[in-house]
Amino acid sequence: MKNIAVVGSQWGDEGKGKIVDWLSEQADIVVRFQGGHNAGHTLVIDGVTYKLRLLPSGIVRKNKISVIGNGVVIDPWALLEEIKEIKLKGVEVSEENLIISESANLILPFHKEMDEIREDAAGKGKIGTTRRGIGPAYEDKIGRRSIRVMDLRSEKNLDQRLESVLMHHNAIRKGLGKETFQKDKLKKDLLEISSKILKYSQPVWLKIDQFKRQKKKILFEGAQGILLDVDHGTYPFVTSSNTVASSAATGTGCGPNSINYVLGITKAYTTRVGEGPFPTELKDKIGELLGTRGKEFGTVTSRKRRCGWFDGVLVRQTIKISGIDGIALTKLDVLDELEEIKICIKYDLNGKMIDYLPAAVEDQLKIKPIYKIFPGWKTSTNGIKNINELPENAKKYIFAIEDFIGSKISSISTSPEREDTILIENPFDI
Repeated sequence: MKNIAVVGSQWGDEGKGKIVDWLSEQADIVVRFQGGHNAGHTLVIDGVTYKLRLLPSGIVRKNKISVIGNGVVIDPWALLEEIKEIKLKGVEVSEENLIISESANLILPFHKEMDEIREDAAGKGKIGTTRRGIGPAYEDKIGRRSIRVMDLRSEKNLDQRLESVLMHHNAIRKGLGKETFQKDKLKKDLLEISSKILKYSQPVWLKIDQFKRQKKKILFEGAQGILLDVDHGTYPFVTSSNTVASSAATGTGCGPNSINYVLGITKAYTTRVGEGPFPTELKDKIGELLGTRGKEFGTVTSRKRRCGWFDGVLVRQTIKISGIDGIALTKLDVLDELEEIKICIKYDLNGKMIDYLPAAVEDQLKIKPIYKIFPGWKTSTNGIKNINELPENAKKYIFAIEDFIGSKISSISTSPEREDTILIENPFDI
């Protein structure tokens, strides 16, 4: 039985929501394996828009089981609010269709405050975080002092765990001249919601093993993009988790052989939110046009996205790093009005031609893109569902991307609507 991992091949915001929703209709289980409520997926189903942050995309579909893995950091209040919001739209959420890993780490109020304090103090050196406490929560996880879902079961254990984590945070807060956090108030707040979280709690690694034995189709849903991976992205302008496909195994408690196909979601141009290097960024009318036509504003933060030409060098690199088997190309229709379209095929670093993104941020900021230019098609591709109906120049652009990045394009999205997709290869059928 095929199990698929879906990852973003750029800096996130590639349109994973639509593709994951389409795949989740065929899957039995949909699993989030990393990140937190800093990354959102927008789904449009029968005219209803769902904006998900922590809940897996499968939650909006009947007879699917949604799983939040141990690799996710969870703000419990944000999760309960999201469940409340989606229930108001008629979606059923219960212990029958939602499972939360008992090992998942919690984002607490002092994590969010620390995120804000650091960003405000960084000035021009700010990373551009969403200020939701994701990074500080992962730091506590690695520092072995975090609160996990299972800690909510025992008041005595919770008290001890809070003592440990607050000793660390309050020392930092004192040094920064900030008011310290009171353990008893936080413990009381957590105990008030503990039963609402714990009712979904299970050992996810065991459930995944059971699903595999039952020959269930599992869809592993990643958040953000590979270029934001803490190891392989544009460090330090990255997220605090590993966004590559192999994290689907670590973030849920299953072996890497559980993943049979890796699908990379790839936008037909490039966008980025927040700070950091962006070799093909366009700070002109074309960049504005891409942003306007592509409605490039964040699902969670509403922040305006930076826009630029398709960077083939970067996508080719993320394909190799994440073991991507096929590409779902999105937002092709956004390019419909352009006279000419460019693909970055190499970089100029101080006069030397290179075909990869260098690791040092100072080099990443210096590189200049070298482009191959293609004629635009100047006609609408919106809603096209058959590749043969695409304009010839659009097909040439698609085939050029496929040839350069070294991975087959399995589908092409021509509008935000789920049905407006050109299907070339279904990952579940291979």
